[in-house]
Amino acid sequence: MQNTSNEGSAMFVAGTDTGIGKTHAACTLIHALRARGLATCGMKPVASGCLETPDGRRNEDALALQAAGSCRLDYDSINPIALREPLSPHLAARLEHTTVAMAPLRAAFDQLRAAHEMVVVEGVGGWMVPLAPGLLASAIPRQWGLPVVLVVGLRLGCLNHALLSARAILADGCRLAGWIGNRIDPAMAAVEDNLETLREMLPAPCLGVLPYGLDPAQAAGRLELAPLFQQRTAAL
Repeated sequence: MQNTSNEGSAMFVAGTDTGIGKTHAACTLIHALRARGLATCGMKPVASGCLETPDGRRNEDALALQAAGSCRLDYDSINPIALREPLSPHLAARLEHTTVAMAPLRAAFDQLRAAHEMVVVEGVGGWMVPLAPGLLASAIPRQWGLPVVLVVGLRLGCLNHALLSARAILADGCRLAGWIGNRIDPAMAAVEDNLETLREMLPAPCLGVLPYGLDPAQAAGRLELAPLFQQRTAAL
């Protein structure tokens, strides 16, 4: 598929690993963008670990993105592929005798983008999680031309995970627009020293550090989005 840039109308939220708070950071970004007066929604193209409900399969992360948006959207438009088992998507899909494909994801994304000034697209797992044979999660921002915001879960090992993720993002031809530190371990030692190292070594600006336990609506004020909008202006 041709890489059609969506600079200025959408961004992709990637994580250094699973369980480091991508959804929390994505919801915080949505609230911060809404505070700037932008009609904004979230999207979780692929989710695994979905629960069966009377309304169909539902994923906790996708529900959080749905609730954070400017207006109430149909769940299926936010999470077009919902897989039951809490596994890597390619394995969860195999158990259901199906295969994750890009076409329905792109169709849902285009509908959201047409109705909003900004779409915050959250990935699944880390940068190189397999979605299907020969298809990695990184294909979404790469094929759709999305700038990437990297969420760094602040815990022991985050320096290596963050630097490797940034290297992979750039190697795939994507633009790393910024990074967000997320305090997932309130007892982390030398957190300020680690943040200083990340600021020095990551090739993108820090958009903010999210405190432990603060909900996204309140945490939105901790983000500094000016670097994103300066880049957005330059891209137009």
